[in-house]
Amino acid sequence: MSRTSRPSRTLRAVALAAAALALAACTGAAETPAPAADPAPGAGSAPATTSDAPDPVEVVVTTSILGDLVAPIVGEDGTVRVLMAPGVDPHGYAASAADAAAMRDADLVVANGLMLEEGLLAALDAAVADGVRVLEVSPELDPIPFAADAHDHGDEDDHAHDDEHAHDEADEHAHGELDPHFWFDPLRAATAGELVADALAELRPEVDWAARAAGLRAELEALDAELAALYATVPADRRKLVTNHDSLGYLADRYGFEIVATVVPGSSTSAETDPAAFAALADLLVAEGVDVVLAETTDSDALAMALAEEAVVRGAPAVTVVTLHTGSLGPAGSGAETYVGMLRTDAGLIVSALLD
Repeated sequence: MSRTSRPSRTLRAVALAAAALALAACTGAAETPAPAADPAPGAGSAPATTSDAPDPVEVVVTTSILGDLVAPIVGEDGTVRVLMAPGVDPHGYAASAADAAAMRDADLVVANGLMLEEGLLAALDAAVADGVRVLEVSPELDPIPFAADAHDHGDEDDHAHDDEHAHDEADEHAHGELDPHFWFDPLRAATAGELVADALAELRPEVDWAARAAGLRAELEALDAELAALYATVPADRRKLVTNHDSLGYLADRYGFEIVATVVPGSSTSAETDPAAFAALADLLVAEGVDVVLAETTDSDALAMALAEEAVVRGAPAVTVVTLHTGSLGPAGSGAETYVGMLRTDAGLIVSALLD
């Protein structure tokens, strides 16, 4: 916008000066006229050098976690608009008209992909149709499949098993078989930053985006080493996890844990369980000696609490429910306001619960 406004202000200033010269010639005033009052910014003999500066890139990011990864790469060379505020479940978020407009007007849209943003699919498709560069990072990060055993809650009766199997097939059709929750592996998150830098380089090749991505990688490699050391304190017989939904697969894969079951079957928090499967899951906790259930800040912990109570009824000595930040950054004071803080906070909560 500055490239069009400054020349017009310059022309007005030149016109005022010419008028003043003509008036002086007619009235016998001094040869050098007084400068025009309140000259426009940038007016003068030479155009302002900033008029040739490229416009900042406008980047729209879907989730708060991606926003925190993208912002340091964009830096002062652009703006980053994050659609989902901290605490918002990306599985349940629906695009507003303002969201759709922001994506259509962006230079680059960074999305997670692999069906994580279920309610943004139509808006993302519309942005692509309008010629916007949309980068979905998770399909490019060597995604892992969902843990098959996380959907098996035990030996249900045949009818319950058939119902659950039908539900799983529908869920796989809706959400895919590959896990979108890559951010629980910091090294994959570092690669996501490099993908963003590459996309920005296509828009503004004169900026050293790669150097910023390299800085992010160094930080996340240090975080990975820190987390690995912390998780290594958990003994082998305590490394079985039950999660609210299938969101911690990358954490388990990276740091040597096993996801034995999920409270909500499937990859989305919008899925539902059935009574027979729920009872079988409680029996599984007793049989496996699992006494920690990992819930999420972005979804109700009611099912997790009910599962803990049911497991105790069925013979478990005690079951603790621990609430983690999984699909979103946390609010101020949570310790999970940033991506790095979120992974550190979650690791501390998991390790503390398993060692208790």
